[in-house]
Formats: sequence, C-alpha cells, structure tokens
Amino acid sequence: MKTLLNLLIIAALAATSAFADAKVKAGPRKGLILDLGGKQAEFFVEKDRSISIAVYDAALKAQPATTEVITATAEAPGGKTKLEFEKKGDLLVSKAPLPAGEGYTVVVQVKADAETKPKNFRIPLVLHTCKGCSNPEYACICDE
Repeated sequence: MKTLLNLLIIAALAATSAFADAKVKAGPRKGLILDLGGKQAEFFVEKDRSISIAVYDAALKAQPATTEVITATAEAPGGKTKLEFEKKGDLLVSKAPLPAGEGYTVVVQVKADAETKPKNFRIPLVLHTCKGCSNPEYACICDE
C-alpha cells in the first residue's frame, strides 16, 4: 500500500512538471510563439483581422518564410472557415480575414516544410489587450 502511494505521488509530480513547460511565449511583435522544434513561428492577428506568421530561429532572430506550410481553421459560431496563407515580404499572411467576433478557437496547422509531419496549435481567439503585459490576450504572458 505504501509503495502504491509513493508511485502515485511520483506520477503526480512528474505530470506537474510536464505541464509547467506549457507556458505561453510571446514574440517580438507581441504575438503567440508556436514552437516548431528548432524554428519558431509567431501567430499575430493584424488590425484588419488577417493572421500574419513570422518565422524565427531558436534564438528568435527573424528568418524569411521559405519552406513553411501553414493553414488555419477558424471555428467560429457561424461555422468553420479555412484560411490559406501567402507570402508577403518575410511574413506569411492569411488571404482572408478571420470571421467577425471572438471567443472562438483558431486551429493553426504548421509544417516546417512539405515533408515534415504537421503540428497543430489550438489558439483561443481573445483579442483585447492584457493590462498586465500589454500583449493581445491570446498571447498573454502574465502568470494569472
């Protein structure tokens, strides 16, 4: 019985430390950093409600978007909207804006290149600015 209790405590501590690394990171443009393993992508909602993605190396030094393949799906109350991206300068920008409103989820699927397995990121779209860190709420880095 004592061994079982000790195993449960160890498992709980291991699970806690695994979730502690899931802290939100913000990029230089105050957008949400998406970890691609060796590369970083910054998700940012522009004033016109388009999504722009900047690509960085591991040290957050800007890199031109070259091989990345990105799609997004806005899961708005009115239905799902698929967003495609095109290259504009060094950024990838959605061809269409996000649907009206907020409080819904945007699923971003990122591939570092055409052959890489995709990574999915579920981002709750909350656009107001956090008073603590002055980032958009979807990229808030406060510990609250």
